Amino acid sequence: MDIVRDLETVNANIQEQKERMDNVDFKMITFSLGGKDYGVDIMNVKEIAKADKFTYVPNAASYVRGVYNLRGDIIPIVDLRSFFHLPVVKKEEGIENMLILTIQDRVYGTIVDKIDKVVGINSDQIQPPHPIFGDINIKFISGVVEKQGALYIILDVVRIFSVSKDEDNKPRLPDSDVFYMPPSTQEAAPAAAAAPAESALDFIRQSLPTIKRFYPSAINDVWLRERYIDWSLGRQGPDLQLKDAKDADDFLFRFYSPSSGNFWQEDYAALIKAALPNISSTSAIQVWNIGCGKGYETYSFACILKARYPDSRFKIWGNDNDIMAISQAPNMLFEMEEVPAYCRPHMVRGPNGYTFNQEIKDSILFEYHDILHENALPDLDIILARDILSFIPVAEQAALLNEFNERLKSHGTVFIGSNEDLPEDEWRATAKQPVSAFMKRA
Repeated sequence: MDIVRDLETVNANIQEQKERMDNVDFKMITFSLGGKDYGVDIMNVKEIAKADKFTYVPNAASYVRGVYNLRGDIIPIVDLRSFFHLPVVKKEEGIENMLILTIQDRVYGTIVDKIDKVVGINSDQIQPPHPIFGDINIKFISGVVEKQGALYIILDVVRIFSVSKDEDNKPRLPDSDVFYMPPSTQEAAPAAAAAPAESALDFIRQSLPTIKRFYPSAINDVWLRERYIDWSLGRQGPDLQLKDAKDADDFLFRFYSPSSGNFWQEDYAALIKAALPNISSTSAIQVWNIGCGKGYETYSFACILKARYPDSRFKIWGNDNDIMAISQAPNMLFEMEEVPAYCRPHMVRGPNGYTFNQEIKDSILFEYHDILHENALPDLDIILARDILSFIPVAEQAALLNEFNERLKSHGTVFIGSNEDLPEDEWRATAKQPVSAFMKRA
């Protein structure tokens, strides 16, 4: 019995660790300095850039490479290698890799050896800093974390660039009001400095609603910034912009939730099932599935609900504004090979192929409906709205969220897109990536 209990404890610990690892709540841009791997919080990264010409600033510290005209904004450039007394590898072509950081409403450029990628982790995995982990002052390290065999030192850039001017025990860092701009710099971009150009990311934010009816907002801002970093790698100048629908599709292809437009895969279905709320009511479970398309998502969810609540009745309102898709949904036929294993117990064979049994069909009502119009629904236990909010105008996003809040019961859960988020003051996350589930706060 002791052995059994020990094995159960070990398995429980392994499962708990896996769940923590799967819950990504911190993302960082990773890069190298002096042969070691570092990271910074993606929320502090405005963009990445390459440059080979900086305007020299007299009497500046040795680690200040000068100032740089970033599309009209004159920003200070700090070489982090020199700042941390790390070896600097001279490049023949002279082009430097830069992270453009936003720190307390100020913008700085930082030079690093190589920019790698975006890495997502669970913040619980971050360990306290220790001098053994880096060649830099420990007070500028917020933590260390291991991911897929690589050890990353996470820099506290807010502390680095927020050093007080009167603290003698800390290094003096550049600030926009301590730079002397040579006449050449002042003459080079007076108009741009007076009216700073919008960043490439801002242009993308303006282009997406027009080209793809994707509306940037707080709901998708974290993903948008992360995607822009990836998009920027290897692109410069006009190539950073979205010129047509193909560019917009390329930019957005990583946004969509798993198995969009298809049956949900086994592993994703298992995560959805685990994120469902505990519902003890004997009354019918009421579900609103927005943007259900041809019904693959709805049928997947119905089979998961049947497995999660075997003794309960449920009703799913499947809505979509694509009249062709919604009209096909109730009568779809399938080959058994295309149906995932968790759905197969609910299939019956007909003369022309397999379809879902009457119990599953009776639990679903497919209707043509535009969610921006009035929605006549009862109080809801679950709302399924994957990738929907980001494709309606921002004002309508807020209105729909208010409706979610009003419609959901106290234990109600809303599932949104894998790369969408909801305001923390009104919603509490119960699952994050690839399943994003939220409950409203009391």
